[in-house]
Amino acid sequence: MKRFLVGSLAIIGALSVLAVLGFFFLVVAAAASKPSVPGALVLELDLDKPLPEQVAQDSLAGAFGSEETTVRDVVDALEKAAKDERVKALLVRVDQPGSAAVIQELRDAVKAFRASGKKAIAYADTFGEGGSGTGAYYLASAFDEIYIQPSGDVTLTGLMMETPFARDAFAKLGVQPRIGQRHEYKNAVNTYTEQGYTAPHKEAMEKLLGSLYGQVVNGIAEGRKLGPDEVKGLIDQAPLLGQAALEAKLVDGLLYRDEVHEKVKKEAGEDSRLLFLDKYLERVGRPNTEGETVALVYGVGGINRGKSDSNPLSGEQVFGGDSVALALRKATDDAKVKAIIFRVDSPGGSYVASDTVRREVQRAREKGKPVIVSMATYAASGGYFVSMDADKIVAQPGTLTGSIGVFGGKMVTADFWSKLGVNWESVVQGKDADIYSSDSDFTPEQLAKNEASLDRIYADFTAKAAKGRNLPLEQLQAVAKGRVWTGEDALANKLVDALGGFPKALELAKEAAKLPKDAEVRVQVFPRKKQPAEVFAELLGGGGGDNSEDEANASTATSPLQPVLAQTQALYRLGVKLGVIRSQTGTLSAQVPDTRF
Repeated sequence: MKRFLVGSLAIIGALSVLAVLGFFFLVVAAAASKPSVPGALVLELDLDKPLPEQVAQDSLAGAFGSEETTVRDVVDALEKAAKDERVKALLVRVDQPGSAAVIQELRDAVKAFRASGKKAIAYADTFGEGGSGTGAYYLASAFDEIYIQPSGDVTLTGLMMETPFARDAFAKLGVQPRIGQRHEYKNAVNTYTEQGYTAPHKEAMEKLLGSLYGQVVNGIAEGRKLGPDEVKGLIDQAPLLGQAALEAKLVDGLLYRDEVHEKVKKEAGEDSRLLFLDKYLERVGRPNTEGETVALVYGVGGINRGKSDSNPLSGEQVFGGDSVALALRKATDDAKVKAIIFRVDSPGGSYVASDTVRREVQRAREKGKPVIVSMATYAASGGYFVSMDADKIVAQPGTLTGSIGVFGGKMVTADFWSKLGVNWESVVQGKDADIYSSDSDFTPEQLAKNEASLDRIYADFTAKAAKGRNLPLEQLQAVAKGRVWTGEDALANKLVDALGGFPKALELAKEAAKLPKDAEVRVQVFPRKKQPAEVFAELLGGGGGDNSEDEANASTATSPLQPVLAQTQALYRLGVKLGVIRSQTGTLSAQVPDTRF
């Protein structure tokens, strides 16, 4: 009986190993058998949700199907398609394209595609239903033609920013915010400390929204061959029903999806076929794969100390200072790399982690490796801190950047717990061991220490920013004070060097590396993307590098408990916000306004 059980277990074990090996074989075989590209095709893209900047390095999506299409995927695919004679046109269903900066990146790519002589067509069932369709229409206006179905409309109602203020709610709960800020425009904490806009806060938001509004108006006017005042008038009339939008020259026709497809295929040729953009890119490959190497390093998400991570349930990414610093270090030390593009998409976070990454940017330049920062949706506060020492900074006009400032302190929750009948008692060793405890208020001496810490960080931030941007300290301080700017205004204030996206950053990288403008280059992402087998190994408890310089340590190894851990961390962060868990000082984070398009 014993032998039978042992034998059975051995057979089961062997079958399990064979099943796993078989699964890996199928994954590899599926990846190797790529279908061909049709001889005549219309490239198709469905923007039904905002595009991410980056797919997490430890994502398993590639093993079970297509990964999410990223901003760079679209830019690269359109660059490739513009030179591909098989591609006759581009057809995009526009619904939820994302932030202003992402929309502008896509607009640039579409206009570059059109410059090759190929047609780009946008369509939607409607631009906004029960909400604004301004952002979607702003993107569509970069296309040759725009269609909506007869029952649709164009809800081109403009832009709006909303900010919640909960000071009175916290007071009712018995929670007292004790948070300092540097300086009056560092408004991330105003949600907790105010019941409405302060004068500086309102001034900054109105300037920010005004800049974005002007960009949208001018973009639509250019794309639809209308005057800016005409566009503003139409915005004030919106929402416009389909026929009214057609008469106002905002759309080129009222067609259903099948009619749009029939029209596009007829114009492209009866033998043409539709092909999704991600499938096209997968089959033909990316551009910029030969020549001198230019490294591409991503810094996406809120900045924390330690390793980069991602929540497999929400998709939220964490910009780990150690991981991004390691990627920059690897690119710096690689003799083949001639320049580095650092793609930053972060509202900020840890001051220390931000400085860890800034040091690697500085180190790269000291070793003769030019660094070009390409800013995405936002590069504010800590996101600006990691960028400011680069050779050049590129931002989209709608990128939210700057916010050179700091806040820090704690939420005092003693009265809250008292209302619940809970009394916290502490035993401490060290006069100020409880300085950041949420159970008691700051003493005057502790408050002075917190304020001094904020002063020190702000002085360090502004001094390093002035040096990195080669500006007099006084000039830098005038545009600092925690204020968020659009990329357009940041350029005027000399906080960035140029407006644009990936292509502009690559152009500047070639220039900094002393390569010809038309030189072929190979863009290599650091760290390299993990293969599904490596991620599976980490899921089973393996993986990881041999030392701190190993590329395998660039992100946290995923475990079967990661989803549970991620949700626990989310609850922890909520606790910090409510003051139930103590917070910390020295936070380089900006309140990123929720702009409604």
